[in-house]
Amino acid sequence: MRRIVIIPTYNEIENIEAMVRKIFSLPYQLDMLVIDDGSPDGTADAVKRLQSEFDGLHIVERRGKLGLGTAYICGFRWALERGYGLICEMDCDFSHNPDDLVKLYDACEQGAGVAVGSRYVTGVNVVNWPIGRVIMSYYASAYVRRVLGIPVRDCTAGFVCFRGETLRTINLDDIRMKGYGFQIEMKYSAYKLGFEIKEIPIIFTDRTMGTSKMSSGIFGEAFWGVLKMKFRKIRPC
Repeated sequence: MRRIVIIPTYNEIENIEAMVRKIFSLPYQLDMLVIDDGSPDGTADAVKRLQSEFDGLHIVERRGKLGLGTAYICGFRWALERGYGLICEMDCDFSHNPDDLVKLYDACEQGAGVAVGSRYVTGVNVVNWPIGRVIMSYYASAYVRRVLGIPVRDCTAGFVCFRGETLRTINLDDIRMKGYGFQIEMKYSAYKLGFEIKEIPIIFTDRTMGTSKMSSGIFGEAFWGVLKMKFRKIRPC
């Protein structure tokens, strides 16, 4: 199956070239799609310069910050239209180790509908986060498991691989959350539609370059969105 990794960017000029070079150094044949939300720091221009060096590097430019969830949905549709069978999502800041992509792709090739790079499936594998943020993230996932009944330890994880079949079945038009709640909604939709979700242990290392996009509003959207999600009917596409 053809593989692609989707990376949304906003002001990632400090990380983007290193990430592109790392992705294309992996011992796997895969492509990379950058969804850039109008970064004023020149992130998109850096990607376009690198396209002459890497044939499998693609970019979609959007006007302004339109939300993490809409960026990924844009990327999912782009990838499905072009026949990719294994579609990963990850951050650009190296908090997700690109070497772990191989494990996520392998899990989906072996039959999982969704493979999650999980910080919490074997304990708490987080480096360089303040303890308050670790506690908030860990208990956010526990809250989601309790409310939605989804058997996933790291419900808010943003390092995920989907089989093309899974994304074609999920009604992407019904995905409502735009921030990190999007990650919960995608996993819950896959679970309710009967797809196997496999968690792969990873070590998450907080960014050393650039600025975090996390905010209290993102957590607020996820908290209330989960309560609403519990009473929605998840229908296939």
